[in-house]
Amino acid sequence: MKVSLNEFEAVTRRVIARYGYSESEVATIHAVLMYAQLRGNNQGVVKLIGPGIPRDPEAGTPSLVNETDVSAMIDGARNHAMVVVNDAVDTALTKATERGVGIVGVHHLNTSSGAIGYYARRIAEQGMVGIVVAGAPPTVAPEGSYKAIFGTNPLAIAVPSTTGAVVLDMATAAMALYGVIEAQTAGQPLPPDIAYDSEGRLTTDPAAALTGALRTFDGGPKGSGLSFMVQALAGPLVGAAFAGVGDVANNWGGHLVIALDPELLGGRERMSAGVTAMSERVKAAPPLPGVDEIAVPGELGDRRARATVEAGEIEVEDNLYAELLQLGREDEALPQTPA
Repeated sequence: MKVSLNEFEAVTRRVIARYGYSESEVATIHAVLMYAQLRGNNQGVVKLIGPGIPRDPEAGTPSLVNETDVSAMIDGARNHAMVVVNDAVDTALTKATERGVGIVGVHHLNTSSGAIGYYARRIAEQGMVGIVVAGAPPTVAPEGSYKAIFGTNPLAIAVPSTTGAVVLDMATAAMALYGVIEAQTAGQPLPPDIAYDSEGRLTTDPAAALTGALRTFDGGPKGSGLSFMVQALAGPLVGAAFAGVGDVANNWGGHLVIALDPELLGGRERMSAGVTAMSERVKAAPPLPGVDEIAVPGELGDRRARATVEAGEIEVEDNLYAELLQLGREDEALPQTPA
């Protein structure tokens, strides 16, 4: 169904606020969710239904630990990942502006940070290279197994160009966990060959996949190896739980955020001009039969977002929007995180 974009955003803000977040936290969480929703990314408002995102009653005040001129660790104190990782971007940008590079690790989070391309893009929009990786609870099997060991372990890299940021945002899994939840909500099957049930049989049933494991994006050694390395950077490196090891209930949301000023190397102008030239070369490449367009990373999502904003209405799955409207009602009891 199509819904007024203004109405959709108002409902989304209302639901987030009802989960107990402050005005500034609502603004940040809403921005991250809408970034994904506008691009057709499954890291959007689906996060508000089901268990939802109730504020942790034991959340404390995030703090900087082990800080240097170019780096810092942030103890998220069980606050929402979207808020803490957004703050990590601010810290990384400040350090990169002053020293050329900013490296920030985050731990003690137990919620999803959403579409991490949002954070990498923020860095690239300041003329820098942004790299963000995120850990997640075990939902993905390594090559050769059907046991969930890795998280969906997304990786985002954003670079500046003369026409705007170019952003790669990908899960190392064949599908992000919330893509499975979206399919379950819509009553739709999963694509074939991307998930196992708990007995190791390939399945297209979202419910069976949620009790089993997803495969990596290629189902082979490259995807499994990349997932391992992302988990290492977003787990052991930053002091977060990984692969079921550590405090998986309260500290699985490890993140690494890197901001790199091109002035340290070839320079900002050369970097931006070069990325633009490469984009033009890629798009001008002769297409294979049946291919209408060759796109650079993030281009199609950005185009979809612009078109949705211009149209003033957004396409939303019926069941998802019905649940969102229900959660936005003042007389509806929201899920609560146990104290």
